[in-house]
Amino acid sequence: MQVDIHNSQTSYPIDSERLRRIVEASIAFEGQRCDEVSLNYVDKEEIGVLHAEHFDDPSPTDCISFPMDDADEEEYRVLGEVFVCPAVAAEYVAEHGGVVDQEVILYTIHGLLHLMGYDDIETDDRMEMRAAEERHMTHLKGLGLCA
Repeated sequence: MQVDIHNSQTSYPIDSERLRRIVEASIAFEGQRCDEVSLNYVDKEEIGVLHAEHFDDPSPTDCISFPMDDADEEEYRVLGEVFVCPAVAAEYVAEHGGVVDQEVILYTIHGLLHLMGYDDIETDDRMEMRAAEERHMTHLKGLGLCA
């Protein structure tokens, strides 16, 4: 699996190898097939621009996902692209408590789950998404990939 990781922000150190292992573990844990996926760690300005362009909301957000290929449609499956804003994670942690590293991992998982078909618009879907996030974080802890 090709996992492309791009980091254009400077507020949070990115461990590309660890994130690559997290992505591979999460996709396998979901039983999904993936040949290629991209992660982008961006600053608040860039995530705000993306949010405005694609969702008509210029405010910074935690993550944005752009799914590409459906599992059954392509021989070579590009799962899609995820944009995560570590600065938003740091602000959330400062206000609500927690650890920035865990929040960035959670946002990464959240974005990947969107690529794998989860949604969080409707209440039932949001509950399913939160349960999947918890399962993934627990799985990653068991693998020693997060605290």
